[in-house]
Amino acid sequence: MKDNSYDWSVLEASAQQPVHITTNASLAEYCAHWQSLPMIALDTEFQRIDTFYPIPGLIQIGDDQHCYLIDPLSVDDFTPLCQVFQNPDVLKIIHAGSEDLELFYHTLGVVPSPIFDTQLAAAFVGWGFTMGLQRLVEHTLGVQLGKGETTSDWLKRPLSSEQEVYAALDVAYLPAICLMQKAELDAHDREAWFVEESEVALRNAIDVDPEGKEYYRRFSQMWGLPDYKLAALRDITMWREKESRLRNTPRNWVLRNQTILSIIHKWPRNSYELGRTEDIRHKVVRDEGEAILAILSNAQISLKNDPFLSISRPLPIVWNKRLKKLKAVAREVATRLGMAQEVLLRKKDLDALIRSGLDTNEYQLPDDLNGWRREIIGFPLLVQLKQFENNG
Repeated sequence: MKDNSYDWSVLEASAQQPVHITTNASLAEYCAHWQSLPMIALDTEFQRIDTFYPIPGLIQIGDDQHCYLIDPLSVDDFTPLCQVFQNPDVLKIIHAGSEDLELFYHTLGVVPSPIFDTQLAAAFVGWGFTMGLQRLVEHTLGVQLGKGETTSDWLKRPLSSEQEVYAALDVAYLPAICLMQKAELDAHDREAWFVEESEVALRNAIDVDPEGKEYYRRFSQMWGLPDYKLAALRDITMWREKESRLRNTPRNWVLRNQTILSIIHKWPRNSYELGRTEDIRHKVVRDEGEAILAILSNAQISLKNDPFLSISRPLPIVWNKRLKKLKAVAREVATRLGMAQEVLLRKKDLDALIRSGLDTNEYQLPDDLNGWRREIIGFPLLVQLKQFENNG
């Protein structure tokens, strides 16, 4: 749905000559201006190659008139920007911004709110699921964005003019696209749904499991382990999470997932046996061996302290056909509404719904199917599940 009613060249020109913010004083000055606006666009460029946390290389702001590039390597007082981020009267527009929100949370200690994610909005109005910014801009404005600086080094200074324009274009068009999408959401009577979903995105941006207590559940292939081995798996992944964060190092640099699996299966009793474990690095045995062996030896005690450990078992084979029928229900509803099926019913929510009644046939809608989705897709799924029970 290309909009020809606006002179998009004005926005492109603003990206060609972005405003550079490199001092605390200039940031404070522009933040005072942004506080008076109804909306601003946000984006970041960062590096996350050899660290646990992302390192910000650039923060971009767009206000429908100008593009601003904040240099986080020069500015060190972000208090005014945090105040803008926390102003409920200023809408913050992002595109597929989960990583940006995570960066702001870990770097500045705040999550911008309220937010408007143009990728999410595109799914709600039926333009497509996980639509990239390039495709969204072309779809709405007929403008093609380049890909040239996607893999740039954003920590190197000075940035090239090509890098600066690329970064500025990431926010230049978002306010205009947001207005178009808000009109579409209103026309389809879906703004309340979208706001609710945006609040979920904000909650997910906050570190919900900083100690890694639930990480072990990602090892779905280990569902049949004895309880004491589950306890050890949980404790090793928690230990790795703590060390990764303390060292600011990627998890797999501390201990690879495959190595964890090998350790749990082989259950070494000493350094020699640990060293013979498949896929283990010598450095791990030397530097981390004592800690790993201590976790294994204390597994029974750990289990007594927290006996309620589990990894979901594979669904019985009868559910292969049932899953197809449940997905068909979602597809029919999504088609009728003209919105992306993937945003209507996510795989994890369908799995949680099924497992809630796997042993009892008493199914309960999970939290994410109990909001705006409850009547639209939650109840139809419950009806279909009831039919499975009636048909044996």
